[in-house]
Amino acid sequence: MPINLAVSRRALRFALGFTLAFWCSLAFDWDAAFFTPLLTMIVLTTPMPAPSLKQGVGIVLVSMLPMLAGLMVLPFLLHAQWVGMLMIGLALFYSFYYTARGGSALLGTVITIALTLTVTIGSVSSEVLIRLFEALATNVAIAMLFVWIAHKLLPDIPLSKKQPKAEPVKPSVEDARRNAMRAFCIVFPLALLFLLLSASPAYTAIMIKVASMGHQSTLEDSRALGRSMLESTLWGGLGAIVAWNILSIWPSLTLYTLLMALAGLMFGRRIFQKSKSPAEAVMWRFAFVTMILVLAPAVTDSPASDGVAFWTRLSLFIVIAIYGTVAITIFDAFWPKKSVTALPESLA
Repeated sequence: MPINLAVSRRALRFALGFTLAFWCSLAFDWDAAFFTPLLTMIVLTTPMPAPSLKQGVGIVLVSMLPMLAGLMVLPFLLHAQWVGMLMIGLALFYSFYYTARGGSALLGTVITIALTLTVTIGSVSSEVLIRLFEALATNVAIAMLFVWIAHKLLPDIPLSKKQPKAEPVKPSVEDARRNAMRAFCIVFPLALLFLLLSASPAYTAIMIKVASMGHQSTLEDSRALGRSMLESTLWGGLGAIVAWNILSIWPSLTLYTLLMALAGLMFGRRIFQKSKSPAEAVMWRFAFVTMILVLAPAVTDSPASDGVAFWTRLSLFIVIAIYGTVAITIFDAFWPKKSVTALPESLA
């Protein structure tokens, strides 16, 4: 079986599943609809077999645990703020360490999102936080449904006996701790800043970007990470600008869906291209995440988009990417990497 055929199949399945999730989330307009295609994208870009019904239910139930944990920490943030921040900090480090050691990218991302939203929104309005967590849990369940549909419509081509399945390379404990600490040093100061500034639900997409940036830093080598963060933000921002300007000429759900489907095909091809380095594949994945987070809240009139315009959000994303690059440079100066460890195949 030619390798290019398998790559094309995965890229097409990714674009199909993402587009179906994207169109349905906007057509039915449930709460925080942009979460569904975003979570669908994360799962479909992670090499894993089609989840069974039992596995899908298990993923949904496990994804709800960090949301419940966030609600349990909320009273400490409201009445004993520094104790609550210490608990959030420890939980953030664990979520990054879990991903850095080869854990589920979906679960690690949900944990980080739940924790950052607890800090930035829960400290302002617990009612809004509860509604967002309910919406996030619903979107996880719907996203798993679209992942299952995409796998059924375009199943994997069976490997021949001459092509054994590659075993993922698990990072060492030392490298995982270092990568987790690096991600923590990027995300935690921003979470603390948003807490002190009393951020609002309008910054939900901003904090999801911060969370994704933290997980990006657990997956890549330090040497190229700073540049990768900037590149993923610029490429994602460029895609969002092109789509935004086209939609301003003819705003319609049909055109919006077609534009995102085209973007899914273009980004998917680069994400799954085997000739690319794993770090470059990670960069293109987070570039597409950036495009979704910049464009989706601006197009939909969701609570997450109130008060934050398209260009303001894009400018904030660029500032955050520059901050992440500077933070990585400082971190590497004080904690240089001693050994080279391959990127986990399951997260590439």
